[in-house]
Parts: sequence; C-alpha cells; structure tokens
Amino acid sequence: MAKPNFIELPGCDLIDILYEDRSVLAIDKPRGWMLVPHSWRKTNWNLQAAIDSSMRADDWWAKSRNLKFLRHIHRLDADTSGVMLFAKSEGALEALSDMFESRRMEKTYLAVVTGTPREQEWICRLPLGPDPLKFGKMRVDYSEEGKECETHFRVLQKNERFTLIEASPFTGRTHQIRVHLAESGTPIMCDELYGQVEKGFRLGLRSVRLAYNDTFTRKPVSIIAPAQYFLDEYGFTLSEEQRKEKWSYRPPTQ
Repeated sequence: MAKPNFIELPGCDLIDILYEDRSVLAIDKPRGWMLVPHSWRKTNWNLQAAIDSSMRADDWWAKSRNLKFLRHIHRLDADTSGVMLFAKSEGALEALSDMFESRRMEKTYLAVVTGTPREQEWICRLPLGPDPLKFGKMRVDYSEEGKECETHFRVLQKNERFTLIEASPFTGRTHQIRVHLAESGTPIMCDELYGQVEKGFRLGLRSVRLAYNDTFTRKPVSIIAPAQYFLDEYGFTLSEEQRKEKWSYRPPTQ
C-alpha cells in the first residue's frame, strides 16, 4: 500500500500532509489543535501528544513511513490553521529550529480584519511582552522585558465587511500578528483576546506559506497551504496567479 498523504488521528478529520522529504513533514493544521508542552495532557487536542500516541500504535500513516520521531518545530495558536512543520529526527529539529530563531524562515499568513487599515502597506515594530493582568495574553511592552518584533503587512482585498491582509512576521513572538494588527486599529476577526467575537465566524488567521533553503541539500523549499476555503468564509477570492504573486517573498522596504 502507498503511503497516505494524510495523518489520521482518532475523533477528527484527516489532516492533510502538504510536503515531505527525508528531514521534515509539513501538515495543514486544522483549527482547534493545541501545541502545548508534551507533558500537559489535560486536553484531548494536544496535537504533539496525539501524533506520538498514533506512532506508538503503528497507525498506517506513520508505519508506512517507518516514523519513530516526529516533533513540531514551531507553534501555531490553537485557532490558527495552516502550514505546520515537523522534524523527523533530532538533527533536523535542531537545524530547522535554528532557522526559525535566526529568522531565515519566510512566513506568510492571511488575516481577515475588521475595519480599514490607514495604509496599503506598513511595518509594525512594537515590542511585545506578557500581559501581567491576564495569563496567556500579550501586550505592547516598551520596558527592558519587551521583546523586539517586526511584522510586514499589506492589504490584498476589501469587501463590504472585511479587509484581507497578508502578514509576514520577521520575528516569531507569541500572538505577534494578532497584537500588531489590533494595535494598528484593525483586529483580526473573532479574536477573543485582542478584538471581538462574532457569532458564526472563527479566528480569521491562516498560515499559507513557509519557505526556506534546506539545510542539508541547500535547495529552496516552499510549502503552500490551500486558502480558498478559508477565503470563502469571509467572501474573498484570489486567483492562482494572484496567490503566487502576493505570497512571493519580498525584502523589507522600510
């Protein structure tokens, strides 16, 4: 039997595999799955724990690949969907983690916001730190504890209710895109921490692209997640040509 192009975990829909080579495996992470510490098992939606359990059970998606190790390299918020990268070995985990930390990983998100941005393109560099008044929330922090941040934004489309924005974070702080957009006056749709929740919608944030040069082969890798079903929720449509142009990496202009 051929290797399936999905991960099958109990009690949920199939999770599509977007890309795979001998070092990494990238999935299209659904909304709802958490990437909490592996030791924290208070939730049935601990994605790393569920994957580890499935590998130990010799489920076919893992057995067909002879997988004994698969560890997430970065995190996405529970309600953020899209490209999620996993390492197949400790060596790959170390190498790819270093790429994220040294900012050699190009990341592109689509964000649906309420309100209209003041500019078509802008860069936000507000430093961030934990909010001492609310656990799990971040805030702008100009003190010595605040971490430097940088996110590049550009407007892609508008409709009667929402604005579609491409977000490219240069740094990788917790809730970076969410806080930077809220501070720009355009919070992400249904962001319960930094905006307002509206019945019938979910968090309007999706990771649609990761790109990097493979540390072992030196070849460029570009991993794209499908976006149309996400855009449909908010009444947007992008052609294939637009996506290729919009999501191609561009160096900072400011």
